[in-house]
Amino acid sequence: MRRITSPFPSRPGTGLTRARALRLAAAAAVLPLAVAACGESGGTTDADGAWEPNRPIEITAPAATGGGWDTLARTSARLLESEGLVDQSVQVVNKPGAGGAIGWAYVAGREADPHTLFVTSPPIILVPMAGDSEYDHEDFTPIARLATDYMVYLVPADSEMETFDDLVETVDAGGANIGGGSGPGSMDHVALAGAVNAAGGDAAGISYVPFDGGGEAMTALLGGHVDAAVAGASEAAGMLEAGELRALAISSPEPVAAYPDVPTLLDQDVDFTFDIWRGVMAPAGLEEAQVAYYEDLFAELMETEAWQRESASLGWTDAYQNSDDFGAFLDERRSEFTEILTEVGLQ
Repeated sequence: MRRITSPFPSRPGTGLTRARALRLAAAAAVLPLAVAACGESGGTTDADGAWEPNRPIEITAPAATGGGWDTLARTSARLLESEGLVDQSVQVVNKPGAGGAIGWAYVAGREADPHTLFVTSPPIILVPMAGDSEYDHEDFTPIARLATDYMVYLVPADSEMETFDDLVETVDAGGANIGGGSGPGSMDHVALAGAVNAAGGDAAGISYVPFDGGGEAMTALLGGHVDAAVAGASEAAGMLEAGELRALAISSPEPVAAYPDVPTLLDQDVDFTFDIWRGVMAPAGLEEAQVAYYEDLFAELMETEAWQRESASLGWTDAYQNSDDFGAFLDERRSEFTEILTEVGLQ
């Protein structure tokens, strides 16, 4: 019988028994295999090829706190943990600036890191189209489309404007600065210009004031720095419920249960709708098993009662797509946005 010499010999006074020494020797022998299973990008892969994370998952919100990206990132992170869907913690980091471009550059620098995700919506297409980001959706890995949100057109609670037509008349008269949480030519601006154009107003004459996220735009509106604002309905939910702001219209094709008192644009004879699809992406270079893990994870999240409850309260409509379908959807939206931008004179 071959004698095994322990690399951890027992010495008087060390408290290291022969049995413990053998266990440590076995662990030392297994360690290289464990490292190999993790791979350079981290995580563990089982015998069937299924991957899972082995350190905290980070979700980047490419904007300041209080906006739509931040809401989606924090809601997802909290529910993934509270519903017991992940063994690792889920951390949210905010990387505001340049309409999302700073956050995208941060994620792009983590190529092939499967522990990094970011939340996304139309600006991932619109900001690069405006030349304000060197990265676009093709530089990342689509994970899943989760939900659809809509835009609301907001004024202070005591504003004299009562309808969307009132806002259009004020715009045409040159008397309205309108804030939005994305840069010129990006999501909020496009949703505003498209609606004004459909109402017969001068979309090119809008005095649009960009802010870094819907939260900042609404704060500016409350402070009297702008006369109106456009934001995601879920971003505005708290201020609408508190009666601090009032919505003139919502861009949905039909009324939204979470906002029963807000008429649609269509209700006001403005033939325009605009949906804010919201999803999750990751850096480039993820392996197929890593993408599959997150596809399944978010699909499972959306089936929980907790997600359904919070989604309804925010006015989100579930719109799940897996990685392949979400990638094709993003390509289609780029073509659609090109047409809209051309029509309203923003490209």
